[in-house]
Parts: sequence; C-alpha cells; structure tokens
Amino acid sequence: MTNDAHEALARLDERIDQLQRALEARDWTRLGELNADVRTLIDPVMDAMEQRQLAPTEVQKRLRTLEQFVQKADSEAREARDEAREALEQVGQNRKAASTYARVSGRDRS
Repeated sequence: MTNDAHEALARLDERIDQLQRALEARDWTRLGELNADVRTLIDPVMDAMEQRQLAPTEVQKRLRTLEQFVQKADSEAREARDEAREALEQVGQNRKAASTYARVSGRDRS
C-alpha cells in the first residue's frame, strides 16, 4: 500500500467515524455537511484499488460500512421526521383545546 493510498483510506475511515458520531448525536446539519463531500473521499480510494495499491477487500469493507450507515441514517431520519410530525400534531391539538377552553370559560369574548 502506497502512502497516498494509505492516507486516502485513513481519510475515508475518519469520515465514516465522523458520520457515525453525527448520526448518534442526531445532528442532521452536521450529517449533511459531512456527507456533502464523501464522494471526493471515495474516489481516491477507488483509484488506488484500481491501481492495485489497496486490496479490494479493504475497500469493500469501507463501502459495506457506508452502505450500512446510509440505511441506518435513512431509518433514523424517518423516525425523527415522524417524531417531529407527532409533536407538531400535539401542539396543534393543545392549541385547539386551549382555544376551546378559552371560549367555553368566557375568556374569549370575540
């Protein structure tokens, strides 16, 4: 493995770790920032593999990890979206109940 290939693999490993930490923290903004240039980190690794500077098994391992990460991130993003929707629905129900209470109790004279 050449030094450049090793560095490319190390950069990809670091990004995968950063992505996983951001997902654990449910930091969607950070995830978007980190994800924006993942392709630029994968390309040098793929090039090094094609030039036989990296073993295909090492590259496949990282790609599988990224695939699993994407599946988990998608699942957690859907869950977060559903939680946000439920919270907004609850806020709407609470406002409606408060408005009804105000009308019934005579506080709302409109």
